[in-house]
Amino acid sequence: MMCAAMVCFTGLDSSAKFLGRVLPTVEVVWARYVVASVFTLFVTRAFTRPRILVSARPGLQLVRSALLFGSTLANFLALRQLQLAETSTIGFLQPIFVALMAGPLLGERVGGARLAAIGVGFLGVLIATRPGTSAFQPVALLSIAGTACSALYALATRRLAAHDAPETTLLWTQIVGVVVLTPLLPWVWVTPPDAWSWAVMAGMGFFASLGHGLLIWAHRRAPAPVLTPFNYTQLIWMIVAGALFFGDRPPAATLLGAGLVVGCGWFLVMYERRPRAVV
Repeated sequence: MMCAAMVCFTGLDSSAKFLGRVLPTVEVVWARYVVASVFTLFVTRAFTRPRILVSARPGLQLVRSALLFGSTLANFLALRQLQLAETSTIGFLQPIFVALMAGPLLGERVGGARLAAIGVGFLGVLIATRPGTSAFQPVALLSIAGTACSALYALATRRLAAHDAPETTLLWTQIVGVVVLTPLLPWVWVTPPDAWSWAVMAGMGFFASLGHGLLIWAHRRAPAPVLTPFNYTQLIWMIVAGALFFGDRPPAATLLGAGLVVGCGWFLVMYERRPRAVV
C-alpha cells in the first residue's frame, strides 16, 4: 500500500508541475481537491452512507486537512521552479521533522542520536539546494515549509487512525481545500488550453484520492516506523518521471544531498524500531 501510494504521489506531483506551466497555482490546487472529492465520494459511497461523514474528532480532522492544504499549496508553488527530484529530496525531511516535533507535541525525548541525524539531514538539504550559490532558488524555502506542514499532517493522521474510519478521514481530507479555494476561483480562473490539460487535471485528482486513501489504510494496518522506509521509493519514481516528462537531469549535488537525507531518515526509522529497553 505504501509503495503504491508513492507511485500515486509521483503522478500527483508530475501532473501539478505540468499544469503549473499553463494554469494559475490556485486553480491547480483547487482542481486537485475538487476532482479528488468526486472520486472519494463515489468510492466511499457517501451518498448512501451519510453517517460516514461524522467524525469522532472533527477539530483534529479540520486541523489535519488545513495542514495538508498548506503542504499542497507550498509544494505546487515550488514545483513551478524546482525539479521533481529536488522537491522530493526536501520532502524526505518529513521523518526528520517528525522526530524534531516529537518532543514538544508527543512528550518524547529527542536525545543525542536523533539530534545528530536531524543535523546531518538538514546538511543533506543544504547540499541539494546549495544556498549561497547561483544554483539556489529561494522557492526551496517554501518547499521546506510545506514539508513541515506535511510532518504535522502525518502526526495528525496517526492520531486519527485510532478514532475514525479510513473512509471518514479520506472524505474530510478534501474539505478545507474546496471550501477555501472555491470562492477565489472566479478571480483566477484560466480555461485549460486543450483536452490533454483537462485529462491531466482529472488524473491529478485521481492520484491524490487514491494515494491518500492507500496512506490512511496502511496506517491502520501497521505502525508508522514500519511504514516510513517505503516513503523513500518515491525518489526513484520522481527521478524517472522528471527525466521522462520534463527532461530533468538531477545534478550530482542533488543526488548527494538526497542520499544524506534518505540515510538520516532511514536511521531515525530504525532507531525508533529498537526495543524500548535498549533505547
